[in-house]
Amino acid sequence: MKVPQMILAELRRLTSTRMSLIALIALMVVPILYGGLYLWANRDPYGQLDQVPVALVVADTGAPLNGTDRNLGDEVAQELIEDGTFDWHLATADEADAGLDEGAYDFAIELPADFTASIASITSGEPRTADIVLHTSDANNYLASTIGTQAVERIQTTITEKVVAEAGLTMLDALDTIRIQLTDAATGATQLVDGLAQAGDGASQLTVGASQLAEGIAQLRDGAAQLSTGAGQVADGAAQVAEGTAQLDAIADRIGTASADAASALPQVRDDISTALTEAGLDQTRIDEVLAKLDPVGTRLTAVDERVQGAVAEIDRLDDGAQQVSAGAATVATGTATLATGTATAADGAAQVQGGAAALDGGLTQLEDGATRLRDGLADGAAQLPSFDAGVRQAQADTLAAPVQIERTSLTQAQNYGAGLAPFFAALAGWIGIYALFLIVKPVSKRAVTALHSPIRITLAGWATPALLGGLQMLGLFGVLALALGFSFAHPLATLGILVLASAAYAAIVLALNVWLGSVGQFLGLVLMVLQLVTAGGTFPWQTLPAPLAALHHVLPMGYVVDAMRQVMYGGNADRVWLDLAVLLAWLVGAGLVAAIGVTRMTHFRTLRDLQPSVIG
Repeated sequence: MKVPQMILAELRRLTSTRMSLIALIALMVVPILYGGLYLWANRDPYGQLDQVPVALVVADTGAPLNGTDRNLGDEVAQELIEDGTFDWHLATADEADAGLDEGAYDFAIELPADFTASIASITSGEPRTADIVLHTSDANNYLASTIGTQAVERIQTTITEKVVAEAGLTMLDALDTIRIQLTDAATGATQLVDGLAQAGDGASQLTVGASQLAEGIAQLRDGAAQLSTGAGQVADGAAQVAEGTAQLDAIADRIGTASADAASALPQVRDDISTALTEAGLDQTRIDEVLAKLDPVGTRLTAVDERVQGAVAEIDRLDDGAQQVSAGAATVATGTATLATGTATAADGAAQVQGGAAALDGGLTQLEDGATRLRDGLADGAAQLPSFDAGVRQAQADTLAAPVQIERTSLTQAQNYGAGLAPFFAALAGWIGIYALFLIVKPVSKRAVTALHSPIRITLAGWATPALLGGLQMLGLFGVLALALGFSFAHPLATLGILVLASAAYAAIVLALNVWLGSVGQFLGLVLMVLQLVTAGGTFPWQTLPAPLAALHHVLPMGYVVDAMRQVMYGGNADRVWLDLAVLLAWLVGAGLVAAIGVTRMTHFRTLRDLQPSVIG
């Protein structure tokens, strides 16, 4: 009996009755249903998050922020609702808790009453962080809690960017205002430097003038001292003159009195002489002659009296003037003494003024140097502050809020979430399909073992039937992935070929287990599937596995099927595919040889297992 005949004989046995055919069709459909339904259900779950009901509790009461009354809770809620990532439902805290408990909401997000106030506290003396409260219940769905955590982190990032952008814009506007003020201050400092330079020139002139003033006042002091001495001498002389004139005035008064008395007595003397001459018996003529001779004397005496009285008056005036001169000289002496004292004080003050003017000149020079450094520093500071318009500052604030953007470049990229899982579940579906087929396919024909002594042909026939049926399973699964689910393939024929090769390798492995261990081997096929389920790295990276399981990843075939599928499905590295194919071929050939060795043993020996019924029936 040849290999094709044995294959046809097995196929006729599998389709000999209606129930056998139904069983075969059902088992053939198992991997298609498993892979197709699972990938259909998980085709694009992240694209359906807008169907996930989420409660949004906004208890924020608002607060002043940057000089404006704000309610960031309402603003965030509005943005979330407009974004539509989830099926948001505005609710109170009690409604959210009740809905979460009843399963009406998968999770709830609460923005507490002090949400805006906490954010505004950044600029206060007691800054504190704002809270976003996530309410979850794993009793509803564990992944919903994970998704809720990611949503809160995204909200946190959005709010952080919003707050930092506003704060950054405020800071940049303040820096621009500071730059303008520094520029104005630098201009004012320039004017100050110019003014101080002029003040310095004036101070230099003041120093020169103060020196001249000091010298002049010193000369005035010396002259005032000499004048005070001379004035004292004049006062003394004037006093002596006044004393002499007083004495002369007294003498003059006596002379004037005597002269006046003599002048006033002259008429009486003339009368007495006339009487005496009359008595002496002189006639009147003679008396007149005598009196005529005496009249000139009287006239002269009268004239002398007038002169004496005039001299006395002049002496009186001289005495008055001498007294006034004496008093004035005393006053002048006192004034010149005061002047001498004042000029001495003025000389000291002028010397101090001179010293102060010199100090002022030096101080103004230092002040001018300081003002120059201030001007240059202000100008440098203003030059270092950037000058941008409002639009650029807004762009800078936005960049400050999100300084790092994720620019994703991908050598290969899966179409969606379902396409990302397709290699793993297609590889797993291939094993499930082969495992299911061996529930009805006979690994080795007993008749062939009895009639033939060709282990290779018997092994090929026992392998070819499930491999052929497994290939049909993979063709059907590929059709579902490509046509029903719409997954794209960079290399569709290579993808189908890998699936068929993987199914063939699986068939060889399960065949070998059945040949050597019978129904126990069939059970071990299930165990081996479970091991590959966790070690293939189909979901999480295999590097996250515990060390023993990570070691199995490098040995068991399903991980290589997954890797090869990813490369040809997404357009990856072809060199890796060749390595994966080599490993699969090694498993195929190795398992086939092991099965052939087992068949060889069966054709030559009978074991206790061949005579006893299987424990797994």
